[in-house]
Amino acid sequence: MRIDKLLANIGYGSRKDVKKILKTGVVLADGVVIKDPKTHVNPEEQDVTVNGEKIDYKEFVYLLMNKPAGYLSATEDELQETVIDLLEMEDAVCQPFPVGRLDKDTEGLLLLTNDGQLSHQLLSPKKHVPKTYFATILGEVTEGDIAAFKSGVELDDGYVTKPAILEILQSGNQSTIHVTITEGKYHQVKRMFESVGKKVTYLKRISMGPITLDEEELKIGEYRELTEDEVEALRQAQPIEII
Repeated sequence: MRIDKLLANIGYGSRKDVKKILKTGVVLADGVVIKDPKTHVNPEEQDVTVNGEKIDYKEFVYLLMNKPAGYLSATEDELQETVIDLLEMEDAVCQPFPVGRLDKDTEGLLLLTNDGQLSHQLLSPKKHVPKTYFATILGEVTEGDIAAFKSGVELDDGYVTKPAILEILQSGNQSTIHVTITEGKYHQVKRMFESVGKKVTYLKRISMGPITLDEEELKIGEYRELTEDEVEALRQAQPIEII
């Protein structure tokens, strides 16, 4: 990778800014001063330093966030805050993007990465990667709803969902449930409950594929890097069929 692109990617400014830094002679690769912005370096094999500080370059970043309500699952918006605004600069400069989306008022597990191949794999309709949500429902959730979700319900636009697993945690005038779906239509969980005459008043995603949100580890608005084992588990995630 060209040295100017490398330094720009990790937050040293624009290509123009980086050229100014290079001219000062403070950038070294394996102890050799680099002033030409076109010089190619391999940050995984070479020691690249700026002002004596070794740079830590990662081609891909994989983040697990406990998304708070009130933030858009987007990379930028002119009027509203996005989940990217919650990232430290050292992570934001890697330009990660949300894998799928959570509604603005929905909380919970959100993956962010700049690995487009993995993101595509996880969101592919062919993969049927399961996503589980906790929800509070206005209305009594019944065994009939469980059966309806298992068969697939018709949404307001006529689309019939793939089978989903509905588990009742507490049933009453206000119910709590877990629901697992294998697709990601717009406002899907909310629309599924509307189709059976009920309203979602609170929604939180608690797992996606093999990754489960640990709320004791990650408070609302916090995030961490995925471990290598977790990234590999996502790569190996197998589709499921709900029968």
